[in-house]
Amino acid sequence: MRTAKDRIRHAISFEVLGLLLVTPAGAWLFHIPMQHFGIAALVCATLATFWNYAYNLLFDRIMQRLADTTRKTVALRVAHAILFELGLLLALMPFLAWFLEITLLEAFVMDLGFAGFYLVYAFSFNWVYDIVFPLPQAEPDAAAGAH
Repeated sequence: MRTAKDRIRHAISFEVLGLLLVTPAGAWLFHIPMQHFGIAALVCATLATFWNYAYNLLFDRIMQRLADTTRKTVALRVAHAILFELGLLLALMPFLAWFLEITLLEAFVMDLGFAGFYLVYAFSFNWVYDIVFPLPQAEPDAAAGAH
């Protein structure tokens, strides 16, 4: 299982890179001034960072309990990313509607766009992160558990 330090590095690097990608694109796509959109994106990224840490810790604990490993198959990575984005969607939609002075429906559509981007981004980022920062060697291999 990953350490707290590793989880913090993961969450912060995920959000910083995501902000660098999504802020200019979102401001342009939704015709919102970059500064205004940037503030909304920063608040959302901050909330998402805390959600990222808590969600990944909970997900790994459940995996560890059920499968005795935290190594993820492609199917588990897809489920992991979808569930993460659904939880974040529910948390961020009211804030976006209030801060950007748009309807909940408009915030929902905007949030769906972000969720689509972040779904692919989360899947890709997490896979690359696991390659760059592999799990500790003490982690039992999924195949080794089937004696």
